[in-house]
Amino acid sequence: MLREIINTVIKKFIHQFASPKTYFLQVKRLYPWVFYISIAIYVVAITWGLLFTPKDFVQGNSYRIIYFHVPASFIAQSLYAAMAFSSAVYLIWKVKLAAYLSRSIAPVGATVTLIALISGSIWGIPTWGTWWEWDARITSTLILFIMYLGLISLHNSFNNFEKADKLFSYLAIIGFIQIPIIKKSVDWWSSLHQPASITISDKPSIDPVMLYPLFLSIIGFSGLVACLVILSSKVQIYKREKNKNWIKDYV
Repeated sequence: MLREIINTVIKKFIHQFASPKTYFLQVKRLYPWVFYISIAIYVVAITWGLLFTPKDFVQGNSYRIIYFHVPASFIAQSLYAAMAFSSAVYLIWKVKLAAYLSRSIAPVGATVTLIALISGSIWGIPTWGTWWEWDARITSTLILFIMYLGLISLHNSFNNFEKADKLFSYLAIIGFIQIPIIKKSVDWWSSLHQPASITISDKPSIDPVMLYPLFLSIIGFSGLVACLVILSSKVQIYKREKNKNWIKDYV
């Protein structure tokens, strides 16, 4: 009985505040703030990291690509987690906006994952002496990129949006198992890739003078990626809701 009451309350809350129309109104108001604040933070972080941090004792100046690579790698995995969560919300509570968001995240996630792969390859040339190595972390990230592309292709292959959303959501949730594999790949298998410099349980192994701009770059990059997801979601909502009367006032 208690479980039914909780589910009813949650469902009512979600349906009240997550309708496509409400979402459109909220993101229209928030988007400029998120975009300009995020781009300002990221420009500061990149300028700080590229021009004002010292050389690394071992890697020299090549380490500076962390201000591109680390945010992209972190966000690529975070986006998939968000997509899986949104898919679960859609399947459990039948919130159609959640399905729109899941589909919207996929192309942004694929793009960010590609940035992570390319920046990692550039970093690998001076560090490992090769632009590509079938390293556990790199290979598992490549699989994540393929998963994003596969989900996009799968959804596009259906004419029926409801069927596409359901299958997309099930596979997105199942595919979430790839995220802990990526996280633990360096620990589980012999790997050229260095262990994480920042963890929740341990003190960061990176010098604070390099760490602070890295944190800022992650924050700024996250905000810019959020803006891309917003734009992508607006496209999805328009495709699905274009025959509704309310959308004509906001497009």
